[in-house]
Amino acid sequence: MKKDRFLIGILVGIGVLITAALVVFFTRQGDGQTYMQENTPDGVVHNYVLALQQGDFQKAYGYLADEEGKPGFGKFRSYFATEYNGPEDFGFQITGWDEGVDNTAWVDVMTVQISPGPFSGVNRNTSVAQLVKNENGDWKIESMTYPFWGWDWYNDAYRP
Repeated sequence: MKKDRFLIGILVGIGVLITAALVVFFTRQGDGQTYMQENTPDGVVHNYVLALQQGDFQKAYGYLADEEGKPGFGKFRSYFATEYNGPEDFGFQITGWDEGVDNTAWVDVMTVQISPGPFSGVNRNTSVAQLVKNENGDWKIESMTYPFWGWDWYNDAYRP
């Protein structure tokens, strides 16, 4: 009889944990899923990543700097269509930003990916996105972290 109560207690505890996990999952679905104002570097980076994650490639492409090495829209779109780990498979957090005196800014970003499988782990990567203010006063992205950026964009050193 005691063993039955112990087993029932364990099953009830598991049920409570599963219910709590589902509640947290469904209540957090909308967090961070809205566009921010585009007048700050962190807003531009947030909107760029959100547009990629939502599949709005035209909007995301509009955040790229109009400089030498900018990929054409077809190349930009196909990069995300053919990548093994697309931007929707990564979590993204802006941890800070700094504006330079020469119309440049740096946004500190952290990407998080949970590897699938029974022995999976959490991969965290901290990097910096670089932005430049164009002649209209808009912030545009010059470089970004994987998987939100192609390695050969704006990079003459790797061009054949």
